Amino acid sequence: MSRRAAGRAGGRLRTPSLVVLGAVLLGAAPPAAAHAAPEGDQSRPVRITVDRLEPRTVTPGATVEVSGTLVNDSPDTYTDLSVRVQRGDALSTRDQLADELADPGEATTVSAPFVPVPGDLEPGDSLSFSYTTSTDVLQLGADGVYPLLINLNGTSDDGGPERVGQLSTQLVVAQNPPVARTTVAWLWPITDRPHRDADGQFADDALAGEVADGGRLDRAVQVLEQVPGADGAPGTPAVPVTLAVDPALLEELRVMAAGPYTVHGEDGAGTADAADLLAHLRRVAAQHPVVALSYADVDADALVAAGQSAVLTRSLPGRADGTGTGATIVQDVLGVQPRTDLAWPAGGTVSPASLDTLQAGGIGTVVLADTALTEGGRAVGDDGDPAAARSTLPAAAGDVTTLVADSRLTDLVGRATPDADDARVTEQSYLAELGVLTGRLAAADPAAPQTVLVAPPREVDPDPAAVAAMMGDTATLPWLAAAPVAALADGPQTGTGELVPAEPGLSPEGLGHIAQTSQVRDDFAGAVGDPDTVLAGYDAAIARAASAEWRTDPEGFLASTSSLQDGVSRLRNSVTLLSPVDGTYSLGSSDAPLVLTVQNDLPFAVHVRLGLHARDNVGLTTDDIGIVTLQPSSRTTLQVPTHVQQSGGFAVTAQLTTPGGGPLGAAVQMQVKSTAYGPITLGITVGAAALLGLLFLRRAVRFVLKRRRGETDEPPVLDGVSAVPPTRSPV
Repeated sequence: MSRRAAGRAGGRLRTPSLVVLGAVLLGAAPPAAAHAAPEGDQSRPVRITVDRLEPRTVTPGATVEVSGTLVNDSPDTYTDLSVRVQRGDALSTRDQLADELADPGEATTVSAPFVPVPGDLEPGDSLSFSYTTSTDVLQLGADGVYPLLINLNGTSDDGGPERVGQLSTQLVVAQNPPVARTTVAWLWPITDRPHRDADGQFADDALAGEVADGGRLDRAVQVLEQVPGADGAPGTPAVPVTLAVDPALLEELRVMAAGPYTVHGEDGAGTADAADLLAHLRRVAAQHPVVALSYADVDADALVAAGQSAVLTRSLPGRADGTGTGATIVQDVLGVQPRTDLAWPAGGTVSPASLDTLQAGGIGTVVLADTALTEGGRAVGDDGDPAAARSTLPAAAGDVTTLVADSRLTDLVGRATPDADDARVTEQSYLAELGVLTGRLAAADPAAPQTVLVAPPREVDPDPAAVAAMMGDTATLPWLAAAPVAALADGPQTGTGELVPAEPGLSPEGLGHIAQTSQVRDDFAGAVGDPDTVLAGYDAAIARAASAEWRTDPEGFLASTSSLQDGVSRLRNSVTLLSPVDGTYSLGSSDAPLVLTVQNDLPFAVHVRLGLHARDNVGLTTDDIGIVTLQPSSRTTLQVPTHVQQSGGFAVTAQLTTPGGGPLGAAVQMQVKSTAYGPITLGITVGAAALLGLLFLRRAVRFVLKRRRGETDEPPVLDGVSAVPPTRSPV
């Protein structure tokens, strides 16, 4: 077993069978103490972390156990340490819970007694602590969500007893079954920013770090492996987490895993780790539903706003016309058939125009954040009614099913990172949110259905154990239920208002580069036989440059689009007209063809036109030879019929274009020379000869007439020869 596999197996065995309930806040102390500081505030000198809080769901008569670590972040030494817990009044709405999380109260309704913590706490040192009480001591008889404060007192060297640390969390009290239940679905992203340039070469090796043992993507897959099984064993997940995968990322991983791959001419470092990650990803993909995102997870709103709807449409995994490479990539790499009719726009927002484009491209369901809708709070139970994750939005061709993700739960999952020391507390916060929702449902109608969707941010950087515990809660706690994302479409529905305008994602300059390159691509679409297949590599390059992952990296976005421009310009320059060595062509007759050589360096056939233009359009004209097909990686000789009106030299410009008129290669300036007589030259020559004959005849006639009159003029001489033969002399 590999080191990575062993670590994962151990992580799964350590996952608790029960899961956490409640949420963490900073609390208060005895009445004389100051108000609690907000969570994360270091105003108290001793930091409290909690690694155990059991049970997750408290029932009447249960024992409550809390344990963790005390860390002295101050320069003082603290002695006479003692700890206790105290609770506040029940929270009945999510707004009350949000206020408590943002600004914890004193939680002084009921206080348990202080218990000594053995040992002194030197500067920089830490001590373990544990505390046990009961629901009877805390007077927790009714179900609900209660603020819970962990209060630490101590004495410094130069002062008296004081509150030196505090941590606020919450307990969820639930009655024994049957109880109201909240159904939770998870949409888990497997995405990363593109790492290849317009030519498909790796521009950096950062992905190697992401897939390495302990890297971000490695931990994202570990989360799925550590979800508790239905029977407590791996391989039969009780929580059907829906994977949202980027086909472009799978392509990159496949190239890396095949190895060797190069980065700026040197071998990349991620071959073995990429192969290992793909093996683990294939196993979890075989157990969980899979959704294919758009290729490179393109920024839908930015593209549509820039007039590049076609780029978005071509990136969709399964388009309405039955094409789309995303589904094929997922199937080839992971061995599963993904769902292709669900879109999850980056940021959880979408514009009306983008929604229309998605629908036209075969999308029937979109996942949005509750904050992206004017009345999105209704979907997550903010109005007091049961939460209903399903809604609809109007689009050009009819309503689109809308699944609404709970932004508060999304944020909590995003906080559960490996470097955070409050993973257990974050899990409590997650459960407290669900506890408030379930409590309101129990008070209104325990039999009513209630659904919630958790969709973490794309760049989720998870602590596998903490997030797996959150997922597992839905299968192990009696008041929660697990469901796949697809099941939400059959659940309760509510109105969510209209779309909220979103902030711009990508810069106008980079989008301008994409528009220019898309124009070249569209021009070439008319020059090749099957553009979706032949130009697939260029479509992929454009999509990688338009990825929403560039939103947080403006410089990287501009670098990517500049590389794209360079790549597409090479597309035009790969079909060229070759100039003669001395720049001169010679024609032997008035109708001799002009023979030109064209070179196609592209790996596919291209249809071209040849345009010739003589300066001032005098003396030389050519026929249009129509559209010519150039075979892949070949040279082709073109014979262009010419018509010479006069001999001499002609300045001619030649330009290859696509059938749509887009230039191919550089224009060629050449000299065409002709020694043949054209009609005009021949006419001038014949006319001159005739005139010369007339002049000769005129002079001859004048000579004869003068001789008869006895005139003695010398006869005309032509070229030194007398025009009248000499007479014989008398004998």
